[in-house]
Amino acid sequence: MTPAPAPPYALTGARIFSDNRVWLDDHAVVVADGRIAAITANAALGDALPRRQIAGLLVPGFVDVQLNGGGGVLFNDTPTWEGIAAIGAAHRCYGTTGFLPTLITDTPARMRAALAAVHEAVHRRVPGLLGVHLEGPFLNAARKGIHDPALIRPITDDDIRLIGDFARSLPAGFATLVTLAPECVPLDSIERLAEAGVVLSAGHTAADAATVARARAGGLTGFTHLFNAMPPLAGREPGPVGAALTDPESCCGIIVDLHHVSPVSLKAAIRAHGSARMMLVTDAMPTVGSSGNTFTLAGRTITRADGRLTAQDGTLAGSDLDMASAVRNTVAHLDVSLPETLRMASLYPAVFLRLDKEIGGIAPGRRANLVALDENLAVTATWIDGEGIDHADASSSWSQ
Repeated sequence: MTPAPAPPYALTGARIFSDNRVWLDDHAVVVADGRIAAITANAALGDALPRRQIAGLLVPGFVDVQLNGGGGVLFNDTPTWEGIAAIGAAHRCYGTTGFLPTLITDTPARMRAALAAVHEAVHRRVPGLLGVHLEGPFLNAARKGIHDPALIRPITDDDIRLIGDFARSLPAGFATLVTLAPECVPLDSIERLAEAGVVLSAGHTAADAATVARARAGGLTGFTHLFNAMPPLAGREPGPVGAALTDPESCCGIIVDLHHVSPVSLKAAIRAHGSARMMLVTDAMPTVGSSGNTFTLAGRTITRADGRLTAQDGTLAGSDLDMASAVRNTVAHLDVSLPETLRMASLYPAVFLRLDKEIGGIAPGRRANLVALDENLAVTATWIDGEGIDHADASSSWSQ
């Protein structure tokens, strides 16, 4: 049976970051049946409408397109709907109300298991789930990062059919993202994936600018963790970084944990490319939302120390970053205003996933995916499809 629609209610008391890029005081967000029904002046609210008084700021829910794990769970090791739910719950405490569980390079069998898990999680309506991100295995082994080089491989027709069929099978409001190295994947394969509706991003790549341009023409639209696992920009070899920053339509994910990339380089990239095509990502691992300081990745022990996750040889292994921290770091270290930083955490990744009609802003008709922040930009409450949790007491929920 379809559940009965939830009665409408209003969120009042906070400054609202509305979709027209202004802060609204003395206004309320009216939520009905999981969506934003209206933004209205408090004085216009009817007395019969239940209200929840909140303090601080009310902003769009954060959208993370690259989420490997959280709460002690790694998606590669737990490719189940329960694993997806646990990862989402861990990151919700930090304002993530929409996410792509990310499978890094693994076996064909593990890829099939991950896609099946996402299908089951979609059916079970796991809160915040937006689809899946396959980061590999169609990468350049010379730019492997922490990925297992033994599992990096060429793409096959079976892969294209599997991923394409999966993307076409998802309901509206979900996305399939694949990170690949354009120099390692034939152009016709890129075109076939794009035609199936797959969102394509270049990563773990050493492609020259011309190769990137051909892939862009074939349907590639993004760059995964810009600067990381790709050669640096050079005078006569612009490579993927130069290609990304000179393409006004490309979307670039950036990891603002102050470890993956220097703040100076990130500021230079934002000034060159503009912030409207930059999206905050975490590349988070199981340590986020967990007290554990070690985990195993492809047989290698990964250790958390001083905010960094590294293998024994010093290779960075994802991040210990959450989206709320990424927002705070961007404001504090990258000279980006809070309103624009909030869009980098919500609207711009939603645009990249082609889901901005559904999520990424506070406007009538969009899903009621919201975050309440205090004066220190710490998360105090979240709403996913209208269902709220007070993170001052994560065991309690609030919906009307």
